[in-house]
This record gives sequence, C-alpha cells and structure tokens, in this order.
Amino acid sequence: MDRMDPRVMIEREPMSRFQWIVVWIMVALNGLDGFDVLSISFASPGLAADWGIDRASLGIVLSMELIGMALGSIALGGFADRIGRRAMILFCLPVMALGMIGASLAHDVVTLSVWRVVTGVGIGGMLAVTNAAVAEASNAARRSLCVVLMATGYPIGAVIGGAVCTQLLKTASWPIVFQFGAVCTLAMIPIVFFFAPESIAFEIQTQRRGALDRVNRTLARMKRPALETLPLPPEKQSKVPLAELFTAAHARRAILMTIAYFAHITTFYFLLKWIPKIVVDMGFAPSSAAGVLVWANVGGAAGSLVLGLITLRLPVRSLALAVMAGSVLMVVLFGQGQGDLAGLAAMAAATGFFTNAGMVALYALLAQYFPTELRASATGFAIGVGRGGSALAPALAGLLFMWGLGLSGTAAVMAMGSLVALLALALLPRLDSRDMAGAAMDRERD
Repeated sequence: MDRMDPRVMIEREPMSRFQWIVVWIMVALNGLDGFDVLSISFASPGLAADWGIDRASLGIVLSMELIGMALGSIALGGFADRIGRRAMILFCLPVMALGMIGASLAHDVVTLSVWRVVTGVGIGGMLAVTNAAVAEASNAARRSLCVVLMATGYPIGAVIGGAVCTQLLKTASWPIVFQFGAVCTLAMIPIVFFFAPESIAFEIQTQRRGALDRVNRTLARMKRPALETLPLPPEKQSKVPLAELFTAAHARRAILMTIAYFAHITTFYFLLKWIPKIVVDMGFAPSSAAGVLVWANVGGAAGSLVLGLITLRLPVRSLALAVMAGSVLMVVLFGQGQGDLAGLAAMAAATGFFTNAGMVALYALLAQYFPTELRASATGFAIGVGRGGSALAPALAGLLFMWGLGLSGTAAVMAMGSLVALLALALLPRLDSRDMAGAAMDRERD
C-alpha cells in the first residue's frame, strides 16, 4: 500500500480540525438519539395521568422504540456497509422526525406504540452508523477517545433535552416533548448534508463511481494533498458482512460483545425508563421527575468523559470490567431509595455515572474489535439483538413492580444484566487500546 494511502495517513497523523468537526457532528447526532429515546420517559407521567395507564401497560409502551431500534440496527447497520454512513444518516433523520411528530398526535396506546417503533427504527440505524463514522474519521491514537466522546452525546442530549422539557412541561402537556424532539431532529439534516461527507475508508473499501472526486474533496477539507488514483480496492468478499461476523476470525468477539450489550442495556434502560414514574409515585411533580432523570444523565455524561480520558492511559477492556462491576453495585443501591428529592437525584447521578460509562465502553470495544468493512454490521448486530432483548426490560420491571417486588427487589433483579455483561467481557481476548482492528486490517493489506 502506497505511502499516500489516505487510510494510512488518517491512522498515523494528527487529526485535522475537519476530522474533529465530523466527530462533533456525530456527538450531536448521538445527542438526538439520547433525547429521542428518553422522550417517552419524560412524557410518561403525563401520559399515565391522561390515559389512565397502569404500570404493566406503561412498561410495554416504554419498550416500543426499543423494538424499532432492534429492527433498525440489524437491517440498517448491514445496509450502511453497502450504501454508506452518510446516506444512512440522511435516511434515518427524517424517519426519526416522522416518528416523533406522529407520537405527539397519538390519542391511544396502540397508535403511540406504532409511532415509537418508527422512531426506534431511525434511532437504531443511526446508532450503528455514528459509531462506524467516528471510528473511520479518527486516527489510531485518538479512536477510543473519539468513540467515547460520540457515546457521551447520548447523556448530554438527554440532559439538555430534559432540562428544556422540565421547563416546557410546567406550561404544556406531554405532546410538547415529542414536538421539541422532532424540531431538533429536522435541524440536523442540513448540518449532516453540508459538513459530514462519507468516510474515506468506506469510499476506498467500496470504490463506487465518483469515489476519487469525493475522497479528494474530503482530503482538501482536511488540508491534505489530492490523490491521482485511489488505492487498489480490497479483494471482494465472498460473504455478506453479517455472515462474515460468524466466521472463525470474528465469531467469538461478535457473540461475546452481543451478549454483553444485550445484558447491560437491560440494566441501563431499567434506570432511564422508570426513573420518572418512580419519582412521581413517590409523590413528586412530573417536572421534578424529569429533573431527576436529567441528573441521572448528568452522571452519565460525567462517566463517559471520565472513561474517555482514562482510555488514553489504560485499555478499554479493563475499564469496561471495572465500570460494569460499579454498575451492578450502584443499581442495587439505587433500589434502596432516598428520603428526599435531592438524595434521589444524587443517587440517580451516581448510578448513571456507571451505567452510561458501561455503554460507552461497549461502543469503544466494538470500534476496536472489528475492521472497516464489518464495523457497522458488527455494531448494528450487537445493538439490534441487544435492543430487541432490552425491549423486555421496561416491561419486565413493570411486571416485577406489579408482583409486589418493590423498588429494592426490582432493582436487584435488573442489576444482574450488568453482571452478565461483566462475565461476557471477561471472556474477550485482550486487545490493547492502541491496537485497533481496523488499522491491523489495513496493515495486512499493505
């Protein structure tokens, strides 16, 4: 592979300002995901009051976009490895906005559930693509940090959106939450269109018509010299990306990462989906419930940032094991309850620190363990299976509450997801944070 190969340049040289702009756009997109997923949590106290929904029924409604996310992640993640990250993002944004608008107009549980599935399809595809896009825009030295920053957008979006919703819900009813999300989602379309080109790694991987011109335009924005010709394309794969995940080279990693994601996200969504209803059932106002959920995400954002900084010194796998253990402990402690709103908010923040850091660590590991041509497929599969299973988490928690297990018993059961994730990650092969799978694949082709 020639020294002018832009993939080698991206791997080895310092990141340009344009590369950081792409990373920050993906952070913002993940922020949309964070708010859109939690919009139903912000709206749930008002929904329950207006429609007289019991806890078991509410748990099913809270699960609907997770089912859509499972469908979107598996189907659209693999599709993005053929049509491109940018094209998939520009498809997912209108889908997400449509689902949010539809949810704001719903008048019954069935209609709302359908629109939440639509929203989830868009979110699922987006999550698979943003992770791959960030990994391919960053260099080897900063890839783990950039992926962690991208994942940090999730709680930041929930914090900002939740703070706005706390104010909006003081004077308006629950549909305003979905309307606000739709406006923010639509606003991202021109930003992606003008400032987030297709990744160079993907263009070289697929060698589509016009790829050389697109790569050179991106290189110019990075202030790098243009290419006369593209590097030779890699050998064509005989298998589709999803099937390739289960070859001898990748199957163990794919299965263990999927189990870890599946298990931990059940714990993660128990916390985020049920906090508002738990707070309201304790006698506090719906606006106060949204505030506690904001604090859970403040803790989550802090956990993401701390984890990101530590990845510069320590392997992500070791950090993931540590935060999963912390997640188990803190969810159990959260279930013990607090006597006042301030104590509950503080405990939610501390718990969010570890549960969200665990999610961020999983995204970073997915970016490390899989090469360019499989990255979106691997992420999409793990997210899809994980979100499909986690769709049961809010409903399961609702049933546990109805069976009289109480907050402490329900929290203890739901904390076991993080424990299973810890055990799955412990079985992964060791991989130094600087030894990226994508870089290794590129060097093998030299």
